[in-house]
Amino acid sequence: MSDNTSFDGQVVMVVGAANGIGRATIGLLKSRGARVIALDLNAPALEAVKVEFSLGEEQVKLLDVSDQDAVVKAVSEIHRAEGRIDALVNSAGMTGPTNRRLNTIDWPEFEKTLRVNLFGAIWLTQNVIPIMQGQKYGRIVHVSSIAGKEGNPGMAPYNTSKAGMIGFIKGVGKEVAPEGITINAVAPAVIRTPMNADTSDETLKYMIARIPMGRVGEAEEVAETICFAASKACSFTTGFTFDASGGRATY
Repeated sequence: MSDNTSFDGQVVMVVGAANGIGRATIGLLKSRGARVIALDLNAPALEAVKVEFSLGEEQVKLLDVSDQDAVVKAVSEIHRAEGRIDALVNSAGMTGPTNRRLNTIDWPEFEKTLRVNLFGAIWLTQNVIPIMQGQKYGRIVHVSSIAGKEGNPGMAPYNTSKAGMIGFIKGVGKEVAPEGITINAVAPAVIRTPMNADTSDETLKYMIARIPMGRVGEAEEVAETICFAASKACSFTTGFTFDASGGRATY
């Protein structure tokens, strides 16, 4: 009996690979046989990932997901070099302004958060779907957030970007459902990652107080859910947002 959680022979793009959830996901994917292509904007951290996971030169790429042309180029180059892209995992993201009321946030700050968290997800999806349609197989997983379901006060740009991502995935999931492609989100609550290092104590306390398990999540815990959603085993779930919130969201 074949193991549908195995990634043997599969090429998996991991965007936002250099830290936190992306980095933990690479470790799990590799342990399950995937050929991982790691993409991130943080060059030193990406180099560390390359060393840690023994990735070849062609398996690491610098990418700014807020640049549409760069996204188009990266996906095209990977497809040309590898001949296939079986799964896309996108955990690229930024918190944007935190602990700030809406009327104190200027538009460039707001838009930057949208470009990284939402527009990047859209552009990545647009560019891998035709490849997956040609293969009649594909898995797409974007890391959203509990903030996209419930909203955290003082984080309007982040809430908006992650809610937009969830809505985007719902519709696209239905579009590609007959074509062997699934697209899902994973919505973590607060996770112990470098991205949260700059989040104010006040905001962190607010978020942890709402988690029934009473703790932050670990990147490795989220990686388990991501790897399921990126695998052949996830064959009858699409357009869905998986919970990784310690019980904060149960829908």
